[in-house]
Amino acid sequence: MPSFKNKIPLFVVFFILNFFTATLFAIEISVSTDRNPVNLNESVQITFTASDEPDAEPDFSPLEKDFTILNQSQQQSTQIINWKKSTSFQWVLNVMAKRAGNLVIPAINFGKDSSQFSSLIVNKVQVTGDSASNEALFLQVTVDNARPYIQEQVIYTLKLYRKVNIAQASLSEPALENAVIEKLGEDKNYNTQYQGENYVVTERKYAVFPQQSGTINIAPLELTANVIIANQRRSNGFFNRQSTRTKRVVSEAIILEVQPKPASVNGLWLPAQQVFLQEKWPDDTVQMTVGEPYTRTITLYAKGATVSNLPELYSDNMPSHLKAYPDQPVLKEEAQATSIVALREEKIALIPSQAGSYTLPAIEIPWWNTQMQQMEVARIPERSITASAVAGTADRQIPATMTATPLATTQTESAPTASQEYNPLWFWLTLFFASAWGVTLIYFLSKKTRTADSQQPLDTREKALATHKTLKQACLNNDPIMAKDALLQWGREKFKQSSLNKIAQQCGIDLQNEILSLNAVLYDNTTEAWQGSALWSAFQGNKSTNAEESEPQEALPALFKI
Repeated sequence: MPSFKNKIPLFVVFFILNFFTATLFAIEISVSTDRNPVNLNESVQITFTASDEPDAEPDFSPLEKDFTILNQSQQQSTQIINWKKSTSFQWVLNVMAKRAGNLVIPAINFGKDSSQFSSLIVNKVQVTGDSASNEALFLQVTVDNARPYIQEQVIYTLKLYRKVNIAQASLSEPALENAVIEKLGEDKNYNTQYQGENYVVTERKYAVFPQQSGTINIAPLELTANVIIANQRRSNGFFNRQSTRTKRVVSEAIILEVQPKPASVNGLWLPAQQVFLQEKWPDDTVQMTVGEPYTRTITLYAKGATVSNLPELYSDNMPSHLKAYPDQPVLKEEAQATSIVALREEKIALIPSQAGSYTLPAIEIPWWNTQMQQMEVARIPERSITASAVAGTADRQIPATMTATPLATTQTESAPTASQEYNPLWFWLTLFFASAWGVTLIYFLSKKTRTADSQQPLDTREKALATHKTLKQACLNNDPIMAKDALLQWGREKFKQSSLNKIAQQCGIDLQNEILSLNAVLYDNTTEAWQGSALWSAFQGNKSTNAEESEPQEALPALFKI
């Protein structure tokens, strides 16, 4: 009995060591698909990726329960980065689902190693429309939401079905007035079945952002292709070119019923799928020093929104004795496979002028959740920061005060008689010269102030006229970049604003619309089509209704002759 008790701990130790050793040296095998969801009778590509060579060859038989394996291949890649070698192994399978529903891609055993679980949504969808029946080449277009809100992202999907080979093809782009359209990701190719026949499908997605409410139409797409004529006898296949026949197909038009923003929403309107707001500091302590800059970075991420729709993050509401200097914002936009992702980053340099504690106000960005159909708020809470004086500042001021007294005392003790005898004379002389110096100083300061006051209106008028001249020249040249710079200069001097959206809010409706249109053109990368005559007319009309804005041209008519 004693010997048996002694063996039990040894067995347990071996079991635990074996378990943790197997877990420690297990190879991670990930699973990915080229599309998700897919339609029934469409092929999908499943890729198994291992970070190192697994224990054994994979056993894909568990997949055959819900999938038909069409073909499979294996590939290996090696990379050397910073003298470190890394090798990855991939198994690529082309499969077709046997049924519709939420299917599970089971874990595949690679000997003792195993892959991760995954899922695939298979929709029971067929190509609609009798016009496509038995056609060798046709287009299908769909949208994920036919009743979006204004500025909400709509996914427009194009599918080209073909069962013939084509040598060359050209396809038109979706066209829609008062909308922003961006292509998403790369085209995808896969196999499918329609009415018992096999087709090769090329799929392309676009993100559409309607900019006005009401009924709008996405024009049909047109494909022109050179179809290769099959089963043609050629005398010399090497020198003879393939014979083709030109074929043109047209898709259906898409109608969108665009809704205005809900009546309950006031102020900022930012429809998106997801919104994240965050801040970054050089360190977590947020301990500042008086007179030294400290950079605060605020970043706004929005999925399903354009960068032109992101609001400003910095507000001029800092506490007293805390100076803020915002930098130019960083704007980025990325077209991912399923959505547009926009980013706005602002860096603000904060400089405290006094020691103490400061409370930065909270930042709140309201946004419309397009998936939940409700308003939400992205928020950065209030943050307290502490500023301390520069070390040694007080120590340097104290000795300067203390050394003045002994010096005066020594001088008085060394000649007490002379000090008492001449003290009245020196007192009146000192008082006279000090008074004369003060009168002279007051005279020159008052003269300089009068000169500056007389010059300030002149400088302001000259700047305003120069800005107007620059804006007019930009509009005549149809130069949107130059027009934007002129408007920003005008807005900073007139409204203390440094963004086109904020400046537009201070203007009349005509000028506001033209500034917003210019802003949309700048972010849409279509600057060549911009015409500046409408902006200049609206600017002139807005200026004529503003007495403050019309003063410069009436006060100095001869400075600038355009």
